[in-house]
Amino acid sequence: MSAVMIGVDPHKGSHTAVAIGVAEEPLGQVRVRASAAQAERLLAWAASWPQRTWAVEGAAGLGHLLDWQLVAAGERVLDVQPKLGARVRLLASGDTNKNDPNDARSVAIAALRSQARRRVRPDDHATVLKIWAKRHRDLGRARTQVACRLHAVLCELVPGGVSKRITAAYAARVLEQVTASGAVGQARRDLAGGFLDDLRRIDAQMREVRKRLTAAVQASGTTLTEIFGVGPVIAAIVIGETGDGAGSPAGTASLPTTAPLRPGCLPATARFTGCPGAGTGASTTPCTWPQSPRSVSVTATAGPTTTRRSLRVRPPKRHCEPSSARSATLSTNT
Repeated sequence: MSAVMIGVDPHKGSHTAVAIGVAEEPLGQVRVRASAAQAERLLAWAASWPQRTWAVEGAAGLGHLLDWQLVAAGERVLDVQPKLGARVRLLASGDTNKNDPNDARSVAIAALRSQARRRVRPDDHATVLKIWAKRHRDLGRARTQVACRLHAVLCELVPGGVSKRITAAYAARVLEQVTASGAVGQARRDLAGGFLDDLRRIDAQMREVRKRLTAAVQASGTTLTEIFGVGPVIAAIVIGETGDGAGSPAGTASLPTTAPLRPGCLPATARFTGCPGAGTGASTTPCTWPQSPRSVSVTATAGPTTTRRSLRVRPPKRHCEPSSARSATLSTNT
């Protein structure tokens, strides 16, 4: 029996699956409710096609749980980006009409013909790092929001505002020195106190998440933290987003904006000064943070001595002749 590709369009309340053959002919379709028995119903419906492959649209989103259930059942599952299914619909009918059966069939065709697909693997330790890295990022955004609101209220209570970075301890000292005048002032002081409590709570949560994240990074055995400037949070983000293959400096060098520049990118006398010991032979660790091609700090070597100055690699400027020289040239030519 020929291979069958089953496209799945996942939703919060239901999942629609369409099976096609190698010639893109429809073989059947089914719609199941999103429930604890969703994977069992899909597997029972697809039992007549032993050589089958599942293609789920957006496996990292609404279809993540279904992907995990199918992979746990021993099925081969592919992750198809939503834009690939949209391209198939556009090329097939000239528009992007969306409905569940059409979406599922487009996902199946995209998985059958396109090479831009990724096989879904079982969750591993990299998923744990991704979860805690996302939690740390969400808490950081929430803290920024609370700190901005607290700063705005303090500016209404303190003449001249607050110029320092907002921290819980600093905001508490400022509030102790504020004397509320009237009902409006007291309301603003109470509001600032509420924001201060929120800030302390988020700070405590971030400390706890960072402890968990640090322990998870250490358990992964990665060597990313040996790179200067890479801590547990950055290492967890890199490994969580790219997988264990980037758990070493050699693997990280293949990621965008992290590979060191080639020797031919700058003059032979230029050395990076962004890393400790760069240009002196004291360190061989490559710079892994993004470097702008228009502003690269280098060390210029002249003769037997070495002088450090900040050079900026910029495109050569076009010098225009003075107007008097241009007029003189024109009069001579004429």
